[in-house]
Amino acid sequence: MKVRKRPVVVEAIQWTGKNHREMFDFLTGYQKQNEFMTAYGDTFYIDHSQVEGGLIIRTLEGDHIARIGDYIIKGVHGEFYPCNPDIFKKTYEVL
Repeated sequence: MKVRKRPVVVEAIQWTGKNHREMFDFLTGYQKQNEFMTAYGDTFYIDHSQVEGGLIIRTLEGDHIARIGDYIIKGVHGEFYPCNPDIFKKTYEVL
């Protein structure tokens, strides 16, 4: 059986390892405490011991490491997940 993925519009942002504020805002986890950003939220946390860049995304299937260059996608149910840039470019197009 052959199938085609339904056309669904999703939001995404690329993790550069330097765009913390933009990424935290996207993941809705930005919490301002004094003048500092926290390194965690409901949908993510930072752990530099795991991998360079160290952005861990809490997905429906468990925690997944987002490497620098990966895209973080917000799915149709508000869930987040990382996607390799090569897969992202083959699967999605910018609107």
